[in-house]
Amino acid sequence: MLKSIDPMLNADVLYALRAMGHGDDLVICDANFPADAVARQSVLGRLLRIDNVTAGRAARAILSVLPLDSFVDKPALRMQIVGEPDEVPVVQIEVQHEIDAAQGGHLPMGSIERFAFYELAKKSYCVIQTGERRFYGCFVFKKGVIGPDAA
Repeated sequence: MLKSIDPMLNADVLYALRAMGHGDDLVICDANFPADAVARQSVLGRLLRIDNVTAGRAARAILSVLPLDSFVDKPALRMQIVGEPDEVPVVQIEVQHEIDAAQGGHLPMGSIERFAFYELAKKSYCVIQTGERRFYGCFVFKKGVIGPDAA
């Protein structure tokens, strides 16, 4: 057991989060996403899992230790609904709430078309599949930096 580490973060996920560098992308995906095939093309080269939780719960765990990149306009992206790119389903609203809570204020997600999302995911550092069964529970987070301690 570790203190102050969300219990949803298993050893494999913690390793990947720590190994990522500034600007690396992480994919959180739902149960319907072709996660294994895409993850094999990622930098890590294998699928990571946070099973039996929603995308929102997984995002909360990940964002408890992962800073989002403050050097880009949209460090968090959501997959657009096919044919309705401006519609935001409940699963994405829940993840938006987790982002805002972790950031201490509103940081709106960007959006990306479904097939462009797949291509970006293949270039990501890692892919983490959740137990999310609602459609469009797929996101990309860009890792930021943690500044030095005040002297």
